[in-house]
Amino acid sequence: MILRYKSIFLATLAIILFTALFYSPGTSLAASNKTVPILSTAKSLIGSPYRSGGISPNGFDCSGFVNYVYKKHGISISRSSVSLWSSGGEKVSSLEPGDLLFFNTNGRTVSHVAIYIGDGQFIHSASYGGVKIDSLSAAYYKKTYLGAKRFI
Repeated sequence: MILRYKSIFLATLAIILFTALFYSPGTSLAASNKTVPILSTAKSLIGSPYRSGGISPNGFDCSGFVNYVYKKHGISISRSSVSLWSSGGEKVSSLEPGDLLFFNTNGRTVSHVAIYIGDGQFIHSASYGGVKIDSLSAAYYKKTYLGAKRFI
């Protein structure tokens, strides 16, 4: 009898700990379940090189990376950061993993897009360093951040 309760307790604890790995404040469990595979795919591409116009693991630009990751999970989105910003999706102020983040890095208009992964971090293909994780709290990204949209 005690062994049965111990097994139930351990199974419950495992579920709670697994859920905690992918939870960030303000994120529903349903959203987490949808985004876990997307974030896993995105993270598996860390280290892929940057290539202007690139759309494959052999080389990505920012929107090529986002498009590739979403497409792997059956989500069709526009190819350029400008068109992603101007159409489709829902603008959001409370970030959830899987949201797309938009930046003005050229001083004129939307010029960069990334995928929010939670805890103030995002994954993107940067012209310096390729696919990598960066922080929204970094001075450069704070200064150039425009907003976010949800496509999931």
